Amino acid sequence: MSARLTDTLLVIAKEPVAGRVKTRLTPPYTPQEAAALAEAALADTLHTVLRARVRRRILVLDGVPGPWMPAGFDIVSQGAGGLDERIAAAFGHCDRGPALLVGMDTPQLTTDLLAQVGRDGADAWFGPAADGGFWALGFADPARAAALVRGVPMSTDRTGAIQRRRLAEAGLSVSDLPVLRDVDTAADAVEVAACCPPGSRFTTTLNSLAGAGR
Repeated sequence: MSARLTDTLLVIAKEPVAGRVKTRLTPPYTPQEAAALAEAALADTLHTVLRARVRRRILVLDGVPGPWMPAGFDIVSQGAGGLDERIAAAFGHCDRGPALLVGMDTPQLTTDLLAQVGRDGADAWFGPAADGGFWALGFADPARAAALVRGVPMSTDRTGAIQRRRLAEAGLSVSDLPVLRDVDTAADAVEVAACCPPGSRFTTTLNSLAGAGR
């Protein structure tokens, strides 16, 4: 594998515990159902990353691993502070680059999409989310992440624009990945499930809840 291809893939995630994850899905879903959807999204994401051709896979976890956790990952705890601090700290676990970090809310992620990263010789990779945030962030040199992520306001409709501007203003060449939709609301869940591969855990779980009268 070329040294310019992604060396490390990180997934930043929260343990799918009822009442702690996907609270914007409630209602119409119960906290337990929302947690089941979060678990399915996380499991799909982890198995996609598991199939990617990279040297190292890291799960940056708030919580403890459960039966949804496949083998093949290093598991590290999320750092303290806001999401910007935790993302910055996540890149500190990379011993070399390029490195790409993704979240747990885009189960439609594919290995083909991940394979785009690192082929173009860019300094950074940015995956915008439909809600104005971002679903992926990568650096050819992960040591640069801390200074460029800390202080970015998270969970706003301007988060993605501010983060990407930070990259450009630092003089980095930025390669943009396709826009993906996060699973935040029930409407998002339906749209994302339509983009997932047939038989995905997320689609199966969503369909089972619909079949139960949702």
